[in-house]
Amino acid sequence: MNRTLSSLLVAGGMLAGGQAIAGDLLQWQNNSLTYLYGQDFKIDPEIQQTVTFEHASGWSFGDLFLFVDVIKYNTDATNGAGDGHTFYGEFSPRFSLGKISGADLSFGPIKDVLISTTYEFGEDDVDAYLIGPAVDLDIPGFDYFQLNTYLRTPDGDRAGSNVWQITPVWSYTIGVGESDIVIDGFMDWVVDNDSNRRGDYHANLHFNPQIKYDLGKALKWGEKQLYVGIEYDYWKNKYGIKDGGYVSDSFVGPTDQNTASLLVKAHF
Repeated sequence: MNRTLSSLLVAGGMLAGGQAIAGDLLQWQNNSLTYLYGQDFKIDPEIQQTVTFEHASGWSFGDLFLFVDVIKYNTDATNGAGDGHTFYGEFSPRFSLGKISGADLSFGPIKDVLISTTYEFGEDDVDAYLIGPAVDLDIPGFDYFQLNTYLRTPDGDRAGSNVWQITPVWSYTIGVGESDIVIDGFMDWVVDNDSNRRGDYHANLHFNPQIKYDLGKALKWGEKQLYVGIEYDYWKNKYGIKDGGYVSDSFVGPTDQNTASLLVKAHF
């Protein structure tokens, strides 16, 4: 795990310094670190602390989003994952058909048409590959609104192959006094079921917004640099495991997750 995390941190550093290397390829970028503390998680240990590195950037061919969660368990897992920590990440480049072709593909509320891809990676058997069409939408009031669709293909032979996932991603800013509240996040809605000799994978919905106050702006330290707030996490049939079904050979229990975490986020 340490070797993998070191490699990911090096990759993050290379992304952060990409402007000097990429030249005209890189149009903008933003990096951040987030600390989360939450309770009442399901399947995994109930109490967790998470440090998340995020990178977002715009390129001449599209855009890129990367995050890596390093998770510390404060309690033992009931499903056998009792080593005290884990990690999970996603690498998500999207390819803009408008940028690549040089054509204006906007019409109505649609700003651009893209091909979205994601590689999910982490500890144990979680790797998966996702690809599908996407659109960027121009919705009044929103900073941005993406609508991505994916065909999921897990690595190996576990259940969950060739199921469709719909993933909207958004950000909305509300002015409050001399600062702002930002409401952003995503929803992963897997709409299909799949079964094979290794087990069952059920349709699931993961809704994960953050509500953040721009503390840096309020304190005159600079806007969009330091936020405090909460992250809400609702997950129906978490990990594609039906609520009340088998989580492991030794554990049967609820898999519907409904929790919130305290949040501190710094951009650089």
